[in-house]
Amino acid sequence: MVQAPQHRTFLSSQKTEDVKITIRPANTVYQASGRIQDGTFRGRWHFSFDMYSSPRYNNFGNLRVLNDDTLSPGAVWPLHPHTQNEVVTYVAEGEFRHEDERGKGGVLHKGGVQHTTVGRGMYHSEINNRKDIPMRFIQIWYMPEMLNMTPSVEQLEVDRSERTNQWLPLVAYKNPETLPLRADGAVLASFLQPGHKIDYELRDGHGLYLYVLEGGPVHVGNQELPALNAAQITGAGNVTTTAEAEVELLLLEVNLTKGWPSH
Repeated sequence: MVQAPQHRTFLSSQKTEDVKITIRPANTVYQASGRIQDGTFRGRWHFSFDMYSSPRYNNFGNLRVLNDDTLSPGAVWPLHPHTQNEVVTYVAEGEFRHEDERGKGGVLHKGGVQHTTVGRGMYHSEINNRKDIPMRFIQIWYMPEMLNMTPSVEQLEVDRSERTNQWLPLVAYKNPETLPLRADGAVLASFLQPGHKIDYELRDGHGLYLYVLEGGPVHVGNQELPALNAAQITGAGNVTTTAEAEVELLLLEVNLTKGWPSH
């Protein structure tokens, strides 16, 4: 059941910035569940997806989907088709395995990331590689920079030390030091320890979607975000995130002016 959305909007109190923070409380995120091959899934879907349709939460700039899904031990999301979207998958817990028409890919562990250009079309599947524990993964869709691109898949294991107390870019547009993203955006991760703070410079025409994966709370500007809460951040200037307790974070940069390409 979809719970009634409740947006709370605040302005940063820092005088040098013009940053607007809109909190997305966890209890406004659509919760899905069901049976799949060899098990079950539970999902927290932030934007319209499948049977969930919300004009208010249809997209944020060129960010189209953010699904926080958990598969039961050994469960498989069977092969299914996709076209056009740029897909980023981040492993939040357990062991993730990808499969497409070419066969099974390698295993990713917590903190690992995969990028997929589905382009003109491909079939793929998400697999919980373990028979004894659940697997939680975040799937993100961006609107592509152009249509009908050649499908491709890349993935990368990331150790927690690489993202400790800093924003670590994982997938980004035109950044040779990350996995490629063929859309104007970026996905960054951080494991933030108590009392530590990290900054991110928000550019004109862009927005940020901050998601508290686990732990916390954190403070953004003068607002508090507990676990599973998110924030849409717009404007321009420096955005500071401070941890009260250990916390795992995802930060998505989006382009607020670009929609679906025409070709």
